[in-house]
Amino acid sequence: MKILVLGSGAREHAIILALRSEEAEHEIFAAPGNAGIGQDAQLVALDANDPVAVTDFAIENDIALVVIGPEAPLVAGVADAVRERGIPTFGPGKAAAQLEGSKTFAKRIMDAAGVPTGRAVRAHTRAEVEAAFDELGAPHVVKADGLAAGKGVIVTSDREAALAHADEYLPSGAVLIEEFLAGPEVSLFFLSDGDHVLPLSPAQDYKRLLDGDAGPNTGGMGAYSPLPWLDGRFGSEQEFVDLVTRDIAEPVIRQLDAEGTPFIGLLYAGLILTDSGVKVIEFNARFGDPETQVVLPRLVDPLSELLLAAASGHLEDHPRPAFADDVAVTVVLASEGYPAAPVTGRPLTGLREAASVPGVHLAHAATAESDGGLVATGGRVLNVVGVATTFADARGRVYRALGEIGLEGSQHRTDIAARVAEGL
Repeated sequence: MKILVLGSGAREHAIILALRSEEAEHEIFAAPGNAGIGQDAQLVALDANDPVAVTDFAIENDIALVVIGPEAPLVAGVADAVRERGIPTFGPGKAAAQLEGSKTFAKRIMDAAGVPTGRAVRAHTRAEVEAAFDELGAPHVVKADGLAAGKGVIVTSDREAALAHADEYLPSGAVLIEEFLAGPEVSLFFLSDGDHVLPLSPAQDYKRLLDGDAGPNTGGMGAYSPLPWLDGRFGSEQEFVDLVTRDIAEPVIRQLDAEGTPFIGLLYAGLILTDSGVKVIEFNARFGDPETQVVLPRLVDPLSELLLAAASGHLEDHPRPAFADDVAVTVVLASEGYPAAPVTGRPLTGLREAASVPGVHLAHAATAESDGGLVATGGRVLNVVGVATTFADARGRVYRALGEIGLEGSQHRTDIAARVAEGL
């Protein structure tokens, strides 16, 4: 197939690498992509958030499938425009994408679908924020209502810090004050064609910048898959996935369909395993980053067939996707100053040596060519991904590869998947 992947991050690179690994030789375009993605796909200089530009390119180049990676094009209605021209598109339309674009919309859908989640109060003013803090208690959870690139959330017992976070986002609209939920977090992806869902394998990511889950929230500093510790709580990974499919994913997809906004694409369920059961922290309307980088390398079935089936409304023809017994770990290499003020433009070295470590590959998040080499162009620069039979081996390979990479001032966590590698 001719496939167009929209986006420029490591998530999109992971999708492209999965498509490249298939026996079928697809012609893959990426818009706008990055330097690393350009090694595996043909880069296209177009605005991924422009519905007209994307549609025109897809028509002129006989694209058979459009895959929308990030959230911004979804909320901008790119999927609607491309789908209206009869081109299979993996990604929800603008209305359904509000499941991620508006935390208030997501809470309403969850309430209507009977999906378990924490209590929430929508606040428009500082006084309403303070009243919500008093009602829900500490720790305080404050979320920007709209898109915030994974950095619109704060969880803290420091009331002043929580108020300052709310003050930052209130000029742009309401914020959501949520009940604090305690427990391990799990990310679980579902393919949806608007009527049916198929689950992928769960993953766990690390949102905090520093070891020990310290420091500010980020877009994600690492992840691993699968989650063997689910067996002790639910009997098996499949039993956990069955529960979430039945109690969370299917009711939400049915509710959106009933409201005339069918969800076609990737439903990302951010879950927390509380003492009173599995609850939803949030939904996203696209593949998660960096979880995609550890889920897709384990996928046995051809990704292109699954994405096309979802985009074309034929998921019922496919069995549940199968995954290899191998484990995957990824660690994010970030620029100095990330997430607040990343330093960009610095050269990268040692990438060839890192990628030569057995079982390791690189997913580029923010790189560009400069003076015959590559430079960092953003906060999260690279994902180093290791696949092996054990977590200890996968971690060892990842950190060995990281040791080969040079980037002045770079930072990464050293504890990704450490506990699961130790059997904890």
